[in-house]
Amino acid sequence: MPVSDSSAVPPAEAVGPLMRGLAVLRALTAAGGRRSAGDLVRDTGLARSTVDRVLSTLERLEYVRIAGRDALLAPPVMELGNAYLAAVRLPALLGPVADRLADVLEESVSIAVADGDGARFVHQAPRRRTMSVAFGVGDLLPAECGAMGALLAADWTEADWARWRERRAADPDLRGFPAVPPGAARAADSFAERVAFARRSGWALDDQLIEPGLVALAMPVRDPAGRMCAVSVVSHTSRHTAESLREAMLPRLRETVAEMERILAEERVRSGETDRGPTGTAERARESKRALGAEFLQSLARGLGVLAAFDEHRPEPTPAALAQATGLPRATVRRSLLTLAHLGYVTAADGRFRPAPRVLDLGFTPLNGLTLPRIARPHLARLVERVHDSASMAVLDGDDIRYVARVPTVRIMSVEITVGTRFPAYATSMGRVLLAGLPEEERAGRLVRTDLRPLTRRTVTSPERLAALLDRAARDGYALVEEELEEGLRSIAVPVRDRDGRAVAAINVSSHAGRRSAEETRETVLPPLREAAAAIERDLHIAGRFVRVPVG
Repeated sequence: MPVSDSSAVPPAEAVGPLMRGLAVLRALTAAGGRRSAGDLVRDTGLARSTVDRVLSTLERLEYVRIAGRDALLAPPVMELGNAYLAAVRLPALLGPVADRLADVLEESVSIAVADGDGARFVHQAPRRRTMSVAFGVGDLLPAECGAMGALLAADWTEADWARWRERRAADPDLRGFPAVPPGAARAADSFAERVAFARRSGWALDDQLIEPGLVALAMPVRDPAGRMCAVSVVSHTSRHTAESLREAMLPRLRETVAEMERILAEERVRSGETDRGPTGTAERARESKRALGAEFLQSLARGLGVLAAFDEHRPEPTPAALAQATGLPRATVRRSLLTLAHLGYVTAADGRFRPAPRVLDLGFTPLNGLTLPRIARPHLARLVERVHDSASMAVLDGDDIRYVARVPTVRIMSVEITVGTRFPAYATSMGRVLLAGLPEEERAGRLVRTDLRPLTRRTVTSPERLAALLDRAARDGYALVEEELEEGLRSIAVPVRDRDGRAVAAINVSSHAGRRSAEETRETVLPPLREAAAAIERDLHIAGRFVRVPVG
């Protein structure tokens, strides 16, 4: 069935390439983030030449990567969803409160907003349990499947109910939703009654509608303008029944909601549109057009740039403010906004525009479970192609490093290391840049307790000398280790830093010491190694802005 973003007739000023590009992004998202061009033609109903040009444009923007015949969503596409989450401010303002509640209750806590006839998750504070909630930021559930949906539907108009009934009649299996709980049919039968109860009581219960074995309690949170989101506490039936969950959690949830509404009221007083400077959208679009020519859809790139320009400093900008931010003509911005509004990605009121939750359908949801090794592998593969030696990523694990990603090179004599391998941190290049990134007191403490055993005749075992080497690695931003872990093995490593500047991982290139000298390694391997680390960091910073990215 072709993907359709809107059944209404588009406005005369709608940007066709932007509409088609968004259809391809939605189809890729619906497919889980990977799809061949041929399949995308069938999914969207677009011509093959159109799909190819869209993919060329998205690849240039680094929103997708091409692997053989398939297009894969890439972490930079998450900047679109990040723009919505930043502009709506709920994760930043209410997320820390939800996290504290989850810690106190030792249960998962979620925040969701209304998105058409569904409930869209915008923040998750999960608990680490064998059986835990698997929903992620950006996931969309049918409104009838859960306590939060019943609360959000309490604000529906008669027209909203009519649309809900029409959609359920046309799609009783809820194929339009990416995840459909097994009790969806039962949930629909009792939905109106549960919504009426939620409207009267100000809270709602979910007794295993969202998933067998899960119960939830939810309450509404309103900002000063009356806009509602919902916060819920989710537990397992092994710990609570729906009724015991209500008895145990409702008082604390009421306190949390009151705190959240105070925060939203205070933020409204402080908020105001500020200028963060240009985003570079116009210049990037021009450069890409010069590079790719007819294969680059400039109007698609510009429209996506307009959508990405929303943020916490521009939550509800005017077209003039977006034109200033992007460097695009005001007429171009206006046409893009009209197109985005027609497709449901922005809403308009009083000459201002606001991104809608549906933006999270543009590549965000399949990538919200990314780990750092998954982010790193494509960049490590490109690094291997450039230097023709194996590349790896490791994290600190106690006093060792543990390999979490590796891309080997093909040689008669190669370094055989597998993911999961552990080595003493003090004798490895990756270990040294990670130790160098620690606070000085913690670094010194590790050196005191570590048994600095010689692994080869060249292993540094003097605490004073090793401390000096770590100081140098911290100063230079890299470490080169010559045959200290194994005879004949040389490696050079640089850190990978998170959004807060902490070295959360390291990447290295390892080879036989006879291939090149240490100086040649610095000259020929270190620059592409640093470029790979910068590319990994860029993806990590985008992917990890509102979603936790596990490093191991």
